[in-house]
Amino acid sequence: MPPESKPFESLRRPFGKRLKNAFSMQGTSSRTTYVVIAACTFALLLIGWIVVTGHDWVMPIFLPSPASILVRLATLAEDGTLWSDVSSSLYRIMVGFLCAFIGALAVGILIGAYRFWEAALEPLIDFVRYMPVVAFVPLTILWTGTGDAQKFLIIWIGTFFQQALMFKDNIKRVPRDYASLGRTLGLSGRQVLLRIVVPSALPDIWDTLRISLGWAWTWVVLAELVAADSGIGYRITVAQRYFQTDTAIGYILVLGILGLVTDQTMKAVHRKLFGYAR
Repeated sequence: MPPESKPFESLRRPFGKRLKNAFSMQGTSSRTTYVVIAACTFALLLIGWIVVTGHDWVMPIFLPSPASILVRLATLAEDGTLWSDVSSSLYRIMVGFLCAFIGALAVGILIGAYRFWEAALEPLIDFVRYMPVVAFVPLTILWTGTGDAQKFLIIWIGTFFQQALMFKDNIKRVPRDYASLGRTLGLSGRQVLLRIVVPSALPDIWDTLRISLGWAWTWVVLAELVAADSGIGYRITVAQRYFQTDTAIGYILVLGILGLVTDQTMKAVHRKLFGYAR
């Protein structure tokens, strides 16, 4: 092998080794390898989309080209429609999800730490969480009208009960030895809960929060599909009514981008705050 090719060989070998390790079961990989693999996946999907639409294999009314969708989104952004819809949905997400999180965390800690509250509340929460959120949409319109309160309520129903049970599991996964150590040091039951158990469960609680945030996006769009005059779901409904497929798919892509950004941001915050948990 010529000497000048050896440096390139040494560059290829580490990445190939990392890639091979990523294919192994429960293997590890660097952040760079992760990003490269993820970017390649998106690139392949985009190339396939361009090929399909560029050869007219699918009619534009069913699947517009990426370029036409970008043009449409740019037009909506220029006249302010896109930003208005996104801000409306973000506002509803923040309020509804925050209300659900505060209540679910309190209930989850109670039923995770105290047997009485577990017996009193967990069966009821289990009972309600299997009821489809879609069935509550017409009822919430009757109860609260078609304003933002109805969207808050749908998000709350869709996330509170699931979160409460997941927070309970987060609390129960804290080793009992931690609580025993606190009692040995003379802490009261409340002090053990607030100063040992809950802080120990915080990494898992943050992960639960990240996962359940995705549900909130689903439920706010559902609520806006039925009764709204703004928001991402509302704009998708209007686009469907007038066969504006480029607008509908564009807003769906915007929704996916927002979800991806928030999810990756929360993952980064988790690594920053709870690096010790790894």
